Amino acid sequence: MSLRLKLVLALTLLSVCATAAIGVASYRSTKQQLEGAVDHSLDNAARQMQEGPAIGDPDGDGDGHGRDNGYDRPRSFEQVLLQRIDSLGVVLIAPPSGQLPVSDADLEVASSTDPEARARYDIQLDGEPYRMLTINYEGGAVQLARSLEESHESLESILDSTLLAVALVALVSALLGWLVARQVTRRLSRLTVAAGVVASTGRLDVAVPIDGRDETGQLGRAFSGMLSALHTSKQEQHQLVQDASHELRTPLTSLRTNVAVLRRRFGSLDVGSREQLLADLDSETRELTDLVNELVELATDRRDDELVQSVRLGDAAERAAARSRRRFGRDVVVTADDSVIEGRPNALERAIQNLVDNACKFAPEGPVEVTIVDGLVIVRDHGPGLTEADIPHLFDRFYRSVEMRSKPGSGLGLAIVKSVVEAHGGAVFARNAPGGGAELGFEVPVV
Repeated sequence: MSLRLKLVLALTLLSVCATAAIGVASYRSTKQQLEGAVDHSLDNAARQMQEGPAIGDPDGDGDGHGRDNGYDRPRSFEQVLLQRIDSLGVVLIAPPSGQLPVSDADLEVASSTDPEARARYDIQLDGEPYRMLTINYEGGAVQLARSLEESHESLESILDSTLLAVALVALVSALLGWLVARQVTRRLSRLTVAAGVVASTGRLDVAVPIDGRDETGQLGRAFSGMLSALHTSKQEQHQLVQDASHELRTPLTSLRTNVAVLRRRFGSLDVGSREQLLADLDSETRELTDLVNELVELATDRRDDELVQSVRLGDAAERAAARSRRRFGRDVVVTADDSVIEGRPNALERAIQNLVDNACKFAPEGPVEVTIVDGLVIVRDHGPGLTEADIPHLFDRFYRSVEMRSKPGSGLGLAIVKSVVEAHGGAVFARNAPGGGAELGFEVPVV
């Protein structure tokens, strides 16, 4: 069953149930009021009769003699039938239309010594419904009956009106429900078509409906944002593959060249030349290994596997500085406060390590200074500084300035720094330091 049909049925059922409930409540309320009016009229008639002269004693002298076989009732009893019976149930006075039936309940009231004894029930007279009230009266009982035909006709009219109203409401609600459901599902249908196009063609530039401020519009905007993010990610992957293939070509070409030289001239090369070729091969192999490792780290983002924990940036900087001192034989000075962040310790240490190694590579003279203050990490060198045109691109993948392309490196170290920092809610920066040299670093929110 489609969502549109479900909405139509739900709205129709809700409207019909509400209308039917109102109709039933109105029917019951009206029935109670009409039956209450009939009972009230019978009670009034009984009271007037008990307070007036005895039936069969029209002169009111109290001797009880009168037209015992006639029909004697107050003039106010226009719609009430009256019948008097004795304690044995013998009819003493009957209505002109014929005697009323005498039931066991009537006999019980007639033979009772309780002057307040009474019975109330419904009967059928000649196919017409009546409400009967029997009261104890003068050693017997008096039966008072009033027709319920008028009340039943009113109730049937209300019932017919309710059924008609339910039918009309069902029709109107079905029509309105279809219009509402069509409006709601129209964008969902377009969104479904767009998702089908993406699934079948792999295209991520499919137009998605984003109009509307309701949940459907929000879903469309979320789906459009997801496609945009996927499209950006796909483009970045393509760019990464293209850049990686370009960067891998250089060390691979150098390796093939050196291997070819060794194969052709190994026997004729002196020891020094062979050692030089082997050193070149070792250097190119190391560079290729580093490049592959950094590519895998960027492509798979393995840092997400680490558990988040409290990390003191000063401790991570000290460990990174110690490794750089061993690798480059440089003086690396760390000045740090007690900045602590919630993050992934190995990833943060790798980011600081890349900044320090970058400073050691591209500024061969002078100390490297690492300063950490309130989540701000600054790595300063005393080299030639940065070219203004290079600063916006230093953290891009595979970017290397013209002056530094002759030096070893893949151009991915700073890109990894940016990836780590942004994953921790921070931002990177690069600038020239006052008095010479460059300052590269990042800032992350502290605990």
